[in-house]
Amino acid sequence: MERMIECVPNFSEGRDMSVIDRIVDSIKGVEGVKVLDVDPGEATNRTVVTFVGAPEAVVEAAFRCVGKAAELIDMRHHTGAHPRIGATDVLPLIPVSGVTLEECAAMARTLAERIAEEHGVPTYCYEAAAFKPERKNLAVCRKGEYEGLAERADKEGEAPDFGARPFDEAMARSGATVVGARDFLIAVNFNLNTTSTRRANAIAFDVREKGRPMRQGPKVTDKPVIDENGKQVMIPGTLKGTKAIGWFIDEYGIAQVSMNITDINATPLHRAFDEVCRAANDRGVRVTGTEIVGLVPRRTLLEAGKYFLKKQQRSTGLSDEEIIAMAVRTMGLDELKPFVVEEKVIEDLVAPKHDKRLVDMTCRGFALETASESPAPGGGSISAYMGALAAALGTMVGNLSSHKPGWDDRWEEFSDYAEEGQRHVKELLALVDEDTAAFNRIMDAFKLPKGTPEEKAARSEAIQAATLYATQVPLRTMKAAAAVMPLVKAMAEKGNPNSVSDAGVGALAARSAVLGAYLNVKINAAGLKDRSLADGILAEAAGIAAKAQAEENDVLETVEKVING
Repeated sequence: MERMIECVPNFSEGRDMSVIDRIVDSIKGVEGVKVLDVDPGEATNRTVVTFVGAPEAVVEAAFRCVGKAAELIDMRHHTGAHPRIGATDVLPLIPVSGVTLEECAAMARTLAERIAEEHGVPTYCYEAAAFKPERKNLAVCRKGEYEGLAERADKEGEAPDFGARPFDEAMARSGATVVGARDFLIAVNFNLNTTSTRRANAIAFDVREKGRPMRQGPKVTDKPVIDENGKQVMIPGTLKGTKAIGWFIDEYGIAQVSMNITDINATPLHRAFDEVCRAANDRGVRVTGTEIVGLVPRRTLLEAGKYFLKKQQRSTGLSDEEIIAMAVRTMGLDELKPFVVEEKVIEDLVAPKHDKRLVDMTCRGFALETASESPAPGGGSISAYMGALAAALGTMVGNLSSHKPGWDDRWEEFSDYAEEGQRHVKELLALVDEDTAAFNRIMDAFKLPKGTPEEKAARSEAIQAATLYATQVPLRTMKAAAAVMPLVKAMAEKGNPNSVSDAGVGALAARSAVLGAYLNVKINAAGLKDRSLADGILAEAAGIAAKAQAEENDVLETVEKVING
């Protein structure tokens, strides 16, 4: 899984686009970062920027934009409707994929310290990065706003976590920055088959974490219950980490429950959907669809799709596309407008565009490309593709067995096998293009200039590095294809007997993938000057090949027994 985080800094400038553009340019100048949105507000005099990328790149871009904002924005002259404490008011890091909230918190603390040391901007740490429990709350960090910073800057218990000092001219100009880590926030509206805002609000109060005021009687007009401290007593809702209200949307002519899910681990989207459906049904209302506002991580839809498949006791060993389609259908994400995954899933939106990939071709196109005069794709890519097909056959048998009549109590067992198969398919499909890329790297190395001794040495070094890589890639294919053997063996022994021949073909394809990749290992290893390294790789490859052949025989024996009764 690709490691990706999001950063959503809020800058105390929403009117001067030249300043905003220069701050955004400082973010765009970091390789590996993509700016998704720039949202300036004139009344608030505040701009919210959203950007994503690999953690290291995002953290660097965050550091640079804080410095640029401190350079361009003078807080002594700032006015606006929104609370703020500095030129960069708040700076959260948000995990998207392959990164935990705890990891983001550690990055945020390191970033906060660096901002204070190198930019001279004092920093507070909030949410998951907070050093003190009370500072998890942004409002506590921002108490008194910019105007109160002079008194707090070096006061015990009130001073920033990093960069505490007496209020000086530099601090007067930049203010402070609140750096933290929080989970991804999902903004979602649940469509209702009613026009009643009152009903929608009642449903929202049933489920939101805050709940509704406790009243002295059964009517909403009855007086609220007040505790000994003079505060309203609340009846909590059923969904942790959620905020919600009901409203009417003129554009669609319906009422909605509008919700922010602030903790998607405590309340994933699919759980919120089910609970709003339950609460709506209890009040005679139906949820007819769901509208996602903004973007969501891919895992949100994958988790939802798998959740709904499991409720039906159906296999979850499907492609990501099929699982997401289940989530879209079940929650009615396309009720109000088309739901375009590439425009709503954050990873898809920022994924690099591939000029031409073998795995995106049709079967016919792939075959004709292989048959052309070009030396690539060749045997290495074909071997990886055979391995992917072997895994796909094992996955198919798992799915068919999961749905076999009379085997209902075993659906989860075979679903697990199918999920394992999907992981093998993904890995081997990636190796189809990587093997061709490895071959092309060797060709590029041979094209390097060799007119001087220095150029010759650099060329020779590049050729050796490319040759080693081109040896390691088919070795990875061997390992990945060999890992398919236990799956097809299990499907031959335990799976739907009507599909046992498919498991057998899977074993044949996996063995061929291993042996085909082995040939590529051997021919590329022959070009390595480091013979000790080459011999080690060849010995490992030989062991994998021998084991795959023995396992193939075992699977075929099982297949013959099942076919012959």
